[in-house]
Amino acid sequence: MATQTTGFGPVTQLAWVTDDLDATEQALGATLGAHGWTRMPGVHFGPDACTLRGRPADFTADISLSYAGELQLELIRPVTGASMYAEFLAERGPGLHHVCCEVPSMDEALARAERDGFTVVQAGTMAGGLMRFAYLDTSTAGASYVELAEISPDLQAMFADIRARSVRPDAR
Repeated sequence: MATQTTGFGPVTQLAWVTDDLDATEQALGATLGAHGWTRMPGVHFGPDACTLRGRPADFTADISLSYAGELQLELIRPVTGASMYAEFLAERGPGLHHVCCEVPSMDEALARAERDGFTVVQAGTMAGGLMRFAYLDTSTAGASYVELAEISPDLQAMFADIRARSVRPDAR
């Protein structure tokens, strides 16, 4: 399956915000054939590494990852603190939240986003510098958000392991 490429880079992920990981995993397993979900409970994003609308953010979310072919599927369940995920869930309920584009240079992608008139809603760096991310408000284009992600080789390796486990129909 070919990866769709955008002006920012290839689309590598679809992500949902949910209040029920089990139900969403089951639904996406039935509809998209996603198996072997890998859960990461209690992922913390602190104010030293994350912002929400330009201000320090401090929140925790449960994350679950799988794949449909080469496309990563991410489920996000807000747990504590103010985040764009908690806002989305409160305002709209569970649903498709964003698409993610992998970028070779976050600095260049953010400069382009600014030139194109997009605003950053939430941004940060994962612990250990595994990934830099920024969510663009793309509501004027009829979509919720586009995430830009600059992903380290170590995180790429972890994703490859998750992808390999997700192809087993007997996996979780």
